[in-house]
Amino acid sequence: MRMQFQHVGLTTDEKQPGEVFVPETKVWVTSPDDHPYHIEYLRYEPDSPVKGPVRDLPHMAFRVSNLKEAIGDSEILLGPFEAAPGLNVAFVMKDGAVFEYMEYEDESALPWK
Repeated sequence: MRMQFQHVGLTTDEKQPGEVFVPETKVWVTSPDDHPYHIEYLRYEPDSPVKGPVRDLPHMAFRVSNLKEAIGDSEILLGPFEAAPGLNVAFVMKDGAVFEYMEYEDESALPWK
């Protein structure tokens, strides 16, 4: 299975330029491809269902070729779910840290491309 670093995710309370809304989790996200250090900012709506470590801690994200295989026996914190058309993700706790695994089906359909 291929795994490639994609970004670091940081929570913010401030509106960010270019952020896109993810209805499934009620969070606004920026494109890490637009940041020189591959940082994704996440701004949660007050009624977002996302709680706990995914919301409270930074995460490291990796693009994977097989989401199910990447998750393995890790503790699932959120997902898997379709974050955008053509992008399925899951957040897991592994080695005391939050990881996001991202499996792209159709990168051209993503709202920030």
